[in-house]
Amino acid sequence: MVMPIYDDAPLRYLRRPLVNWTLIALNVIVFLAVQSELFGDPLTIIRGFAIIPRVLFGEAQLADYIVGPPAPLTLVTALFFHSSLLHIGSNMLFLYVFGDNVEDAMGSLHYLLFYLSCGIASGVFYIYATPHSIIPLVGSSGAISGVCAAFLLLYPRVTVTGVFPPLSLALAPIWLGALFASGVPRRTLLGLRAPLFSFVASGWLFVGVWILMQFIAAFMGEGGGVAWMAHVGGILAGLVLTPLFKRRKHRLFDRGPSLPTPSNPPDGGDKAP
Repeated sequence: MVMPIYDDAPLRYLRRPLVNWTLIALNVIVFLAVQSELFGDPLTIIRGFAIIPRVLFGEAQLADYIVGPPAPLTLVTALFFHSSLLHIGSNMLFLYVFGDNVEDAMGSLHYLLFYLSCGIASGVFYIYATPHSIIPLVGSSGAISGVCAAFLLLYPRVTVTGVFPPLSLALAPIWLGALFASGVPRRTLLGLRAPLFSFVASGWLFVGVWILMQFIAAFMGEGGGVAWMAHVGGILAGLVLTPLFKRRKHRLFDRGPSLPTPSNPPDGGDKAP
């Protein structure tokens, strides 16, 4: 899985992407609270707030000791629960890199409604694709898939810097060996920028390839603990809803001005370190 690190799109309308930061904070707080075990067994808590298709369709019921909201509300609550550190870490990284620019292009309130709409749509798509599943579905992946689709439509020509973790791990020993042998750190290896071995790509290529991978995985039936159909549902919702939620003055498929207007300097966008 390719992972983004940052993009070069400045904020044009907002000073700070407050909704995006709040969403990240809420996800992290819920994750830490659940994993702390202060409220009981994490798996039991997660099951109560997760999307379970058979429960939503009335074919099954949760055990009496599992506490949670009414089944339809899990389409929202499931967006704020994550099963592991890798799960929340990867999701929040995507949201951090792409979400602020999408919020900027839509406005904060529209962005919040868009995020929740994509998340709910991804859950609905998932339960109709797997109506008899009893596997709990949690995570913000569906909503973030919609955010990625919006980024593709709104910022296709920006530059995104990313990494491919398996390749980075494979190249790290070679780079460290060369460093110890020569004492001089190499800036690149195989054309990738050390030590993370990052690469750059246009927004349409980076996000487009990522979206293509989600569709391939979904329709090949790959599992691996990932609800690919929820990703597909979020992507489709994002493609449909982005033209409706974006600011009128922000054109689709447009990078926009390279520099902000003097009256509204961007001090909350993604910046290259």
